[in-house]
Amino acid sequence: MNKNTKKWVALLGAVCFGAMTLAGCGSGAATSTTAAPAASAAPAASEAPAPAATAAPAATGKKSTGQGITDTEVIVGNSAATSGAYAPVGVPFIAGIQAYFDMVNDAGGIDGRKVTFNHITDDEFDPAKGKAALANLVEDAKVFAIVGHFGTPVVAATVDDLKEYGIPAVYFATGIGQLYADHATTNEEGYNIFPVQPIYRTEGKIMVAYGVGKFGAKKIGIIHTNDDAGSDLYKGATEQIKALGNVEVVDAQVAAGAADVSAAVTSIKNANVDFIIVASIQGTMPTIVKELANQSVNKDCITTYVNVSSAMSDAVSTEIQGKFDVYGLGWVAYDDPTVLEAYQKWAPDEYANNTYAQTGWIAGSFFCEGLRRLEGKEVSWETYMDALQNGGPVKNPFGGYIDYSDGKRLGTQEMNLSKVVPKSDANPSGWELIAPLAGINDLLNQ
Repeated sequence: MNKNTKKWVALLGAVCFGAMTLAGCGSGAATSTTAAPAASAAPAASEAPAPAATAAPAATGKKSTGQGITDTEVIVGNSAATSGAYAPVGVPFIAGIQAYFDMVNDAGGIDGRKVTFNHITDDEFDPAKGKAALANLVEDAKVFAIVGHFGTPVVAATVDDLKEYGIPAVYFATGIGQLYADHATTNEEGYNIFPVQPIYRTEGKIMVAYGVGKFGAKKIGIIHTNDDAGSDLYKGATEQIKALGNVEVVDAQVAAGAADVSAAVTSIKNANVDFIIVASIQGTMPTIVKELANQSVNKDCITTYVNVSSAMSDAVSTEIQGKFDVYGLGWVAYDDPTVLEAYQKWAPDEYANNTYAQTGWIAGSFFCEGLRRLEGKEVSWETYMDALQNGGPVKNPFGGYIDYSDGKRLGTQEMNLSKVVPKSDANPSGWELIAPLAGINDLLNQ
């Protein structure tokens, strides 16, 4: 792997919409971070889990089955922030989606249909403007699907509208809990929602699986913030612990951004746990880890992919040396050099190594996979969603598989593991990859 590739791998894991995630949880301006490496081998197609068939729901709400598609064209759309503080995120994200569609269209489209991408407006990361833009796309522009719905505040304000319309919505640039569903059978439950990025609730479950499966944890401490990110991570973790039935849990809550977390850390220390989940994002995670070190709570910790950044390793590496390790999850893997080559061929030169543009490429890939599964068949909202759900797990071109079968709307389901290490040429971000992409069942040997 060459130097540029290593740099790209190091960037993609945690940067992907970390800025927007933080904004949705009360942070201010966009934050750019550098993620741990995420290279690992993807499972062979035969290793992907088998889908369980679930019938598509009946038409409900504002649904208009035939819109946005002809024998020669399929029209999709989104809105995103392309001015102001989030323009450095939104503009390349849009460019990445368009680049993927350009590649598809240059090859003749899919089943004779070329993909037209209708990015109609700059919603400025504003919920009201995003809501109006969605109505325009569905009711006036009459797009076939929404691809790359952008940003925590806009998604939170419009997810119920998407469900009411019943329109397929593929890829969300956020990990909010409103996207999560264990078994969606109707659009009201989120059947038409197809998230890709990690959802905190799913990530909390994967944290527990790593703790139990890799570290042998029997008693897990959870320190969680009282914001959406902390609450969703905590909810997922406790659901997984309950499902296991043989793991104890002790939890302590702190305020997001708190400067003093000593009481919460003391309660975890006194409980004598053997593994700790730090369920918080960048504003609070270093404070918690430093206090664990200060009180000599020398138990290994795990945290969200959002924290796998150079800034976070810098913040805690000195304090934890010789005491305990801090681990973080990641959701991408660079295992096929042809993927990056194709991306860089079609993306604008200025975005050749831009992580936000690369996630736009992922969004385009997931949408087109549904169309490919319908080659030679009738394409409608119902058949398209059925193809994504029941056609087998979908491969992230820069990561693992996502299984939508049986109404699962969980976001990323396979994550890798890195740990904080001293910075070096081999690990410039201060994180070292130690385990490849794995799902909950693999980690628990189920």
